[in-house]
Amino acid sequence: MELDWKDQLAAAFNIDPDSVSHDEPQVDAPAAKQNLKIMLDKKNRHGKAVTLIVDFNGSDEELKALAKELKALCGAGGSARGGEILIQGDVREKVQKYMVSKGHKARII
Repeated sequence: MELDWKDQLAAAFNIDPDSVSHDEPQVDAPAAKQNLKIMLDKKNRHGKAVTLIVDFNGSDEELKALAKELKALCGAGGSARGGEILIQGDVREKVQKYMVSKGHKARII
């Protein structure tokens, strides 16, 4: 009898594949309940400043959509991954005003 990959993996790590629980995805906090932190970062960037927005709780699609809006607002490049948005340049105040107008709690640290 040939084992499928799940059974082989379970045998390798001595676990029962039926006992592994699959948690429901976390319900994202509404915008008003999120406490976003906006900070300036220059570490490991050859002296170039970037604005970081951290502690975003939401799906990757929401994060990327928000990053796209912020990049367009600031006229700058950037990226979004892992609950963190990076915008090139020092645009902390502009980002904070925009986030507050969207209903988020955002503070500059």
